[in-house]
Amino acid sequence: MTTNDKIVIDDVQKSFGNVHALKGASLTIRPGEVTAIVGDNGAGKSTLVKCLTGLYTPDSGEIRIDGEPVRFTSPRDARDKGIETVYQDLALSDQLTVWQNMYMDRELVRGIPGFRFLARKRMKDHAAELVSQLAVNVPGVNRPVKRLSGGQRQAVAIARGVMWAKNMIILDEPTAALGLNETAQVEDLIRRVVAGGKTVLVVSHNFEQVKRLSQQVWVMRGGRVVGGTRTENVSGEQLVGMVTGAVSMVE
Repeated sequence: MTTNDKIVIDDVQKSFGNVHALKGASLTIRPGEVTAIVGDNGAGKSTLVKCLTGLYTPDSGEIRIDGEPVRFTSPRDARDKGIETVYQDLALSDQLTVWQNMYMDRELVRGIPGFRFLARKRMKDHAAELVSQLAVNVPGVNRPVKRLSGGQRQAVAIARGVMWAKNMIILDEPTAALGLNETAQVEDLIRRVVAGGKTVLVVSHNFEQVKRLSQQVWVMRGGRVVGGTRTENVSGEQLVGMVTGAVSMVE
């Protein structure tokens, strides 16, 4: 798989007992751009993302990467296909440094079988190089995460996703807890990530942010993807109307 692979979700359904969380969701994620998913609470956004990340396995339907059907039964399956996710809680360890968080559970080792050691310098150098390339506003990769601001923590989580993602980075409400300045910094980072060739999927309630960042937006309502449009063709007000059903979909 490469960063040029298109991802297609085709009629994906998922139920939990009598609750039909996804009733046939279909959408396409184009490579090398930002795609956004919007919808009210309960629309099915989180369930769809969890199907894409291997936390849930769809009951029916298909996910295809560059035309090849894939089946994820665990987050590791999704990561093996190059899909990384940055959730709202960021999944960072406060007690570890920036570079340790970026390599958490994927540490590099050196030596021979039976005498393995952590390749600390290699990991630090690579983490520092990536942070520098992304122009991330982080004091240094040796700084403990607990001493970083909210925006810096978000940047570290995104940088980790960039480091490991071969296909796509999913950002779940990437700036929900940030102020205006830090939101702007994180949005600039997302633009740099895409300019570097990565594919990004953003789930957001912030319609103005969707307008600023994305090239394609898909609208979910009642467990279905009710339509999609190129973002340049729709206003923030129209997006609100499409989410509520008050406005017809704009092609």
